[in-house]
Amino acid sequence: MKLQLLGVDLAWRSDRNPTALASGELVDGVLRLQTIDVALFPVNQLMKHLSGLEGLSGVAIDASLIIPNPHGQRPCEKALSRVYGSRGAACHASNTRLYPQADSVALSRHLSREGFQHLGQAKWQIECYPHPAMIEVFGLDRRLLYKKGPVVQKRAGQKQLAELIGCLTSSPVLPLEIDPVLRRYFDPTEIDQLTGRSLKSNEDALDAVICLYIAGLYALNTPGLVFGDVEAGYIWVPQGSKLADQSAL
Repeated sequence: MKLQLLGVDLAWRSDRNPTALASGELVDGVLRLQTIDVALFPVNQLMKHLSGLEGLSGVAIDASLIIPNPHGQRPCEKALSRVYGSRGAACHASNTRLYPQADSVALSRHLSREGFQHLGQAKWQIECYPHPAMIEVFGLDRRLLYKKGPVVQKRAGQKQLAELIGCLTSSPVLPLEIDPVLRRYFDPTEIDQLTGRSLKSNEDALDAVICLYIAGLYALNTPGLVFGDVEAGYIWVPQGSKLADQSAL
């Protein structure tokens, strides 16, 4: 089996933040991370970029792809928060009042027109949420803290996440191979030099890699929970803790 997959950390809530893409190839049960792209993609440019990717089988996107509710949280956000909220991985609210013309919804509809079915099989798209996924994949008690706080704290969180991603190379479920050219994103010495936008871009790159790994798990039919449905919105979360081999840590 050989599949082309994509993980997308989509900047859909603000034009000020960059969208990050991680592409990979799933071959004989091994996921090979091939490219990481961090850039300020307007959604129409991103659509064109995705349409140009030949042989793409599946896309996992960290963004709200279906938003029919006029206010409050989507049912899937409420359901997921009940399970993971006590572990620091609750959801923000998505509704049409807050996001009347969400780029994420526009992107998802574009993918649907291109044949990517929600929670499909041969050609698919899924909405994912890295925080609960990482809790499951890495067997964490709580979500990792790498997005907020002082620069020192964000660097420390990114280095912890990068180290955990490195453990995926020997995962008994889905080994991850990282192209040597991309190892700078995971290098603690490199991360310690980052500030400002470069630190945020590295964060987005790591999130995109997690989204790609989620795509790989979905493609392998790894056990997962679907919170919600394709009518009111959903989030797919892999299940089964410690999919990563952390014995080397």
